[in-house]
Amino acid sequence: MTELEQSPPGGATLIIITGMSGAGKTIAVQSLEDLGFFCVDNLPPVLIPKFAELIEQSKGKIAKVALVIDLRGREFFTALSESLSYIKDESTIGFEILFLDATDSVLVQRYKESRRHHPLAPKGMPLDGIRLERQMLEELKNSATLCLDTSSMKPVQLKERIVSRFSHLGKSTLSVNITSFGFKYGIPIDADLVFDVRFLPNPHYVDQLRPKTGQDSEVYDYVMKWPETQIFLTKLLDMLHFLIPQYRKEGKSQIIIGIGCTGGKHRSVAISEYLGKMLGVSETEAVAVSHRDSERDRH
Repeated sequence: MTELEQSPPGGATLIIITGMSGAGKTIAVQSLEDLGFFCVDNLPPVLIPKFAELIEQSKGKIAKVALVIDLRGREFFTALSESLSYIKDESTIGFEILFLDATDSVLVQRYKESRRHHPLAPKGMPLDGIRLERQMLEELKNSATLCLDTSSMKPVQLKERIVSRFSHLGKSTLSVNITSFGFKYGIPIDADLVFDVRFLPNPHYVDQLRPKTGQDSEVYDYVMKWPETQIFLTKLLDMLHFLIPQYRKEGKSQIIIGIGCTGGKHRSVAISEYLGKMLGVSETEAVAVSHRDSERDRH
């Protein structure tokens, strides 16, 4: 049983992310952030006891924490053992050590691809730094509660392993951002999916609706009343209910859906509002709706 599993019911949990430079600590901390962990990169180990006190004083507001500890702070690294002993003996925080490793050959290749210097061999050969680092971390690796060899893992596979291991400690949500836009102003460059609703009847040609937007009930009702609108929405929601879990499975933490009409004022706004309401009822997604162009040329 790990230290984390021994933590008191309702107590805070702390994950120490460490291991070989280039083994995937950045992916690990990003994965834990997506699970709702409060993450701190490169915290000097000597400050861990003070940080633990702040966690306890937060009275549950900070309950899931991940700290990246590596040899960038090597002058403090020898304090890690004492700091963890303090947490074990003096606090209610349960902790787990996640150690990431990879073979020397893989680490050398990763450094060559990234064109970065090893922190322990800034002017020398990467392999020299890797061997020295492995020697310095040997004792810590032996005390880790979870070791992952990332040699043959792609980033998405490492993220899947992290999420699978720690998802019970945090709720993973996929942020779904729905934005309406006008094609005449350009497609949003950051959109993952784009849907064109210019085939729907256009409120622009109804005099009393022209100055309003799809957020006004009169325009919204006008867009929604057509049979082709209802058929389209049924098919679109069916597609999104299929796609969103697939994106989450692939490790995405955010998806941006663009809904476009000619000016981004009527049809796309109404459709976006509808999708926000329908997708927002799910507890597994955080849904936000925005309207990029709805206030342009308003008259």
